[in-house]
Amino acid sequence: MYRGQTVAVVVPAYNEAGFVGGVVDTLPSFVDRAYVVDDCSTDSTFEEMQRHAAAANTARRLLVEGDSAGMDGPRGPDDEFVTAIRNPENRGVGYSITTGYRRALADGADVVAVLNGDGQMDPDVLPRILDPIVDGRADYAKGNRLRDSPERLGMSAWRLFGNWTLTFLTRVSSGYWHVSDSQNGYTAISRHALETIDLDGLYERYGFLNDLLTELNVHDLRVADVPHPARYGGERSGISYPNFIRTVSLLLLWNFLYRLKVKYVVPRFHPTVLYYALGGVGVLMGVVVGLAFLSSALGLGVATVDGWLVLGVLAAGGFFSLLAAVVDARQSADLEVLVSDLSTGER
Repeated sequence: MYRGQTVAVVVPAYNEAGFVGGVVDTLPSFVDRAYVVDDCSTDSTFEEMQRHAAAANTARRLLVEGDSAGMDGPRGPDDEFVTAIRNPENRGVGYSITTGYRRALADGADVVAVLNGDGQMDPDVLPRILDPIVDGRADYAKGNRLRDSPERLGMSAWRLFGNWTLTFLTRVSSGYWHVSDSQNGYTAISRHALETIDLDGLYERYGFLNDLLTELNVHDLRVADVPHPARYGGERSGISYPNFIRTVSLLLLWNFLYRLKVKYVVPRFHPTVLYYALGGVGVLMGVVVGLAFLSSALGLGVATVDGWLVLGVLAAGGFFSLLAAVVDARQSADLEVLVSDLSTGER
């Protein structure tokens, strides 16, 4: 238990043999339950999970039996501290996380955190992630490594570029304009939020984190952005960023349109939709006219296009796009909790 709240941890893993056992072994003592979910790995990940889960359960049970005052954790042979779960088929990290979420809800957890099975999430940082939830300031908290200096991030230039690109696209899509490091899976979520959102409708694969943010926004749930140092070990990311950006960009576009519909059209029409529409049309027309101008300048086109027309159309599109973003950001300003001081949690 952490500050009066029962805490569950979900550990999703796929082909993390050699790493996931260490995650189980280093779970903080205040964690009440842990669900280690193997996404049908092709290596010995699940066997490693089972061994370390059994050892953790034995150790926790001995502690409980030796504490006459009692403690949070397993109470009997069928009441496990760590539960190892194996998906019958590979479904994706999002599916593994929601599997753990459902188990945590069923077991009555107040807060559910996620620590990936690759060992790249420092368990000592977990209290920082939990504090905004436990304090009642946020419904969902996520880590942010991008406030650290690039030299200390340990990311390649391409990976850092991909992360910033997805962060920007996720801001537009989700409506949380001050949330960074969108691919950071070090998170915590309240029971209230889990009971509010549609777990069955969330994206099952690597776009899960981006999809979840949009779902949180349409339900007006508060999100905290918690800075913490990056931690990298021997595990390498299995994400192909070029393919990932292409795939998730389509998801983000769909989520963007879905969010506009739910927040700015269905309840009552809001001018933000009009601003976005005018901005999108203006930019698109500017690109078309710009290509026509370039073609005529090179002597490839029949019609002559005025360069000032190109600049005017692009400027109009840019103005309305910026106006839409500013108004949109103001609409969600009260839903964002920016944690700037790690020790005090000041906003």
